[in-house]
Amino acid sequence: MNTQMKKTPYLMISILFVGAFVSFLNNSLLNVALPSIMVDLEIKDYSTVQWLATGYMLVSGILIPASAFLITRFSNRSLFITAMTIFTLGTALAAFAPNFGLLLTGRMVQAAGSSVMGPLLMNIMLVSFPREKRGTAMGVFGMVMIAAPAIGPTLSGYIVEYHSWRLLFEMILPLAIISLVFAIWKFQNVMEQNKNATLDYLSLVLSSLGFGGILYGVSNASSQGWDDPVVISTLIIGGIGLILFVMRQLKMKEPLLDLRTYKHPMFALSSIIMIVNAVAMFSGMILTPAYVQDVRGISPLDSGLMLLPGALIMGIMSPITGKLFDKFGPRVLAVLGLAITGVSTYMLANVQIDSTYTYIVFVYSLRMFGMSMVMMPIMTNGLNQLPTKLNPHGTAINNTAQQVSGAIGTAVMITIMNSVATTKGEELMSSVDPTAVTEAAAASMTQQALLSGIQYSFYVALAINIVAFVLALFVKRVDTSEKTVKEIEKQENTQAEPAV
Repeated sequence: MNTQMKKTPYLMISILFVGAFVSFLNNSLLNVALPSIMVDLEIKDYSTVQWLATGYMLVSGILIPASAFLITRFSNRSLFITAMTIFTLGTALAAFAPNFGLLLTGRMVQAAGSSVMGPLLMNIMLVSFPREKRGTAMGVFGMVMIAAPAIGPTLSGYIVEYHSWRLLFEMILPLAIISLVFAIWKFQNVMEQNKNATLDYLSLVLSSLGFGGILYGVSNASSQGWDDPVVISTLIIGGIGLILFVMRQLKMKEPLLDLRTYKHPMFALSSIIMIVNAVAMFSGMILTPAYVQDVRGISPLDSGLMLLPGALIMGIMSPITGKLFDKFGPRVLAVLGLAITGVSTYMLANVQIDSTYTYIVFVYSLRMFGMSMVMMPIMTNGLNQLPTKLNPHGTAINNTAQQVSGAIGTAVMITIMNSVATTKGEELMSSVDPTAVTEAAAASMTQQALLSGIQYSFYVALAINIVAFVLALFVKRVDTSEKTVKEIEKQENTQAEPAV
């Protein structure tokens, strides 16, 4: 592997970038289009069409933990080609689906293919660049991982307003085919594989029950309520499944998801910071559009355009912060980034009904600028402490943790927003004579109540941001010298039993 690492496989990484970009972009494209799909396919229940988003998330949440085994067991060439083939078939099926059943099937097939893209690309980046230069490389990866989903709603809003929702799949299809053709032609193997690795099916079942149950429960909690019997039961099943999954992994010599990664302190700390930060970041991506569309009455397309500068800034800054990480380390970037994020979150918590368009764009963009300085530097520093053979498990843990924490954070924030808005609305209505309330006055009170809910939720996000800021003060730069790396690898190779 060392000889392969001397010459960085830029062409192969470019092919991977295209594949990962379309899969990440596809993840966030459909939310804005759901109402149009309901009309076109004559779906009467919104909870039914919502499965296009929920089902995609569930399949990804179930398969991402298994990506560590897949990356270890199979060559990166065969794995990428298989994953991209599955994704391409799912995209074609969704693009030309004559009914909802086939459209949902296409989305599920897409998710099965795309779930391995992020972890695979991240692992190839880790083995293709020396540890002291990983910041720059992972920064470029962050541009794809963060910018693509952020651009999705804006692009989707434009397409849905002026074209058919099918174009969302039709424009992805040629990119997926191009990536697949180039992969078959030029893809190489740069990672070691363990052909003797075996899949523990019980761990896979427990992982599916654990992560699938939690993701399904929290994704429905915001609309059905946390006291809904289905939500409660799926969360209980998910919690029990997750506990049993963790217990089993700690006892196994070759676990599906090696939790020994958490014995490395900087990886453990980085993982916790990313989980906390993901809650704040994803909640902001939900609360800001809610304010723009529901309080200010701005159209989905215009609201998407308002958020676009923030997404572009995040994408542009990711490779820059990667280079800064290589030079200055993670702590100064994370502390500064979280400080900026905290200030901008406070500013969003104080938006008013008459806040200007320019103010909203500026504050949201400032928040994304701060976020761009945190995620990839913290993640890269944690992964730098892991021995090479634990890289697949570290990336799988990071991807799974971010997805689960983002879903939980979004559901909790929406619940808080709705609860505060309901209480405020009842308070406003009780202060006036109901018989004298005009339609315009009622609409104004509803608007004010929702604003109160959004403001309160942003204050909760600020408190979460402060927790991440305090944790970032304890981050230390991982020693990436050749001597230290060899010691880490040697200790890991000679370790006979997993830590319990």
